[in-house]
Amino acid sequence: MSIKKNGVDQQLIRDLAGILNDTNLTEIEVELGDLKVRVSRQTQAVHAVAAPIAAAPVAATAQSGAAAAAVAADPSKNAVPSPMVGTAYLAPSPDAKPFVEIGQKVKEGQTLLIIEAMKTMNQIPSPRAGTVTAILIEDAQPVEYGMPLVVLE
Repeated sequence: MSIKKNGVDQQLIRDLAGILNDTNLTEIEVELGDLKVRVSRQTQAVHAVAAPIAAAPVAATAQSGAAAAAVAADPSKNAVPSPMVGTAYLAPSPDAKPFVEIGQKVKEGQTLLIIEAMKTMNQIPSPRAGTVTAILIEDAQPVEYGMPLVVLE
């Protein structure tokens, strides 16, 4: 890594961006001494919701009629979005019971899941009272900012 007098070598950033494209990563970070360079890119929403759309009709079968059709057509409509990038966990520990399950009624402020970001566990509270109709992620799945996590009706 070379440092110029007025900042970081632009070729380094271009090389890191090339690695992102070649590997389909969304973020890469390099640290050398006091210098830390992170290059990231936003993914298209299509990538973020492609897997949940396939899972939505199965999770929505407990609903009836129009509500099930609405979730199947647009699973993010009533979804709780991820407030950060990190790794989502559905339970407080690997051997513990999940925070919520499909069909469970939740109160506003109740913990739905946790997201680990930068070695910190962040509880994700329910923004409103409702019933969990779909869980759109798997345990220990990486999540992006704004990605739909749980559908509340």
